[in-house]
Amino acid sequence: MSASGKSEQIIGSSLAPELPWAEDDAALEGAVEWRQAPVGAGEHGQRLDRALTVLVPEFSRNYLQQLIEAGAVQCNGRVQTRSASKVRVDDLLGVELRPTPQSLAFHAEPMDLQVVHEDEHLLVINKPAGLVVHPAPGHWSGTLLNGLLAHHGLARALPRAGIVHRLDKDTSGLMVVAKTRAAMDALVRAIAERRVRRQYLALAHRPWQGADSLRIDAPIGRDPRQRTRMAVVDLQHQSGKSASTDVRCLASTPQASFLHCQLHTGRTHQIRVHLMHVGHPILADELYGGQTLAGLQRQALHAWRLSLDHPVGGHSMSWQSPLPADMAQAMNTLQLGPQPPGEAALQ
Repeated sequence: MSASGKSEQIIGSSLAPELPWAEDDAALEGAVEWRQAPVGAGEHGQRLDRALTVLVPEFSRNYLQQLIEAGAVQCNGRVQTRSASKVRVDDLLGVELRPTPQSLAFHAEPMDLQVVHEDEHLLVINKPAGLVVHPAPGHWSGTLLNGLLAHHGLARALPRAGIVHRLDKDTSGLMVVAKTRAAMDALVRAIAERRVRRQYLALAHRPWQGADSLRIDAPIGRDPRQRTRMAVVDLQHQSGKSASTDVRCLASTPQASFLHCQLHTGRTHQIRVHLMHVGHPILADELYGGQTLAGLQRQALHAWRLSLDHPVGGHSMSWQSPLPADMAQAMNTLQLGPQPPGEAALQ
């Protein structure tokens, strides 16, 4: 699932002017441009940031203000840190233009990927909790994308290194990744047409009530009160997309429920939002009302089973990922059972 199905942008080589630049000097070696020029008569008496837009017209004023605040701008050889400082005609301005972390993010980093399946066209990864899928603010390196670039040479030629769906940082489990453009196009179509079957296991708060099986059809959009999260919305009044999740209770105690969830759509944080909506937030999912319980330090959500037709060969394929140790231990603590039921019970 894309519990984080949010739209992403990966920039490979260009500057991203609205973001702060990299702090790793070694990474910047040979990538810094120094530009300088005297202040013209037309800029006499203007603010420093405005005068810099003449020297560096290809970048936004916001970006130039960030450069000033970081000490990357000089006037007559002295570092300037105030955008509102006034300049005079013939003052010599200098600015150090550095790549942003986003522009440096698309690089290979060898890592120990947990490969469940690999062939010429696709790769299935068992993602551990804590691994970020795409570079993003706060995580410009050490992501799955960086690992894929090191894993095989063709990844660099593919959009997002072949990633066709994603899991949240703290969601564990199975992901499929394309290794060729033909496979990528086919997988994107299959996901859009809901021909990729994704099943999850979750530990949720409170004992389960009502029927053992439940279909949640509730549209999801950006939460108008807290823009960092998603929410079930009324499409007549808010923007959003339809979302459908099947939920089945496998075990229940006075403290928690062990749930099997199957996605029919892949909206941002879908399972997390839907379970909160029906009064069963996922354990340790603080963003959506889940509190820490049974020693869990991350949201108790695991992409357990992935099924699809091979994007090139067409034959049916399916993989399972054992429940991670932290969730298995929590199940024992909560007396939900040591392991999930057999595969037949989860179909």
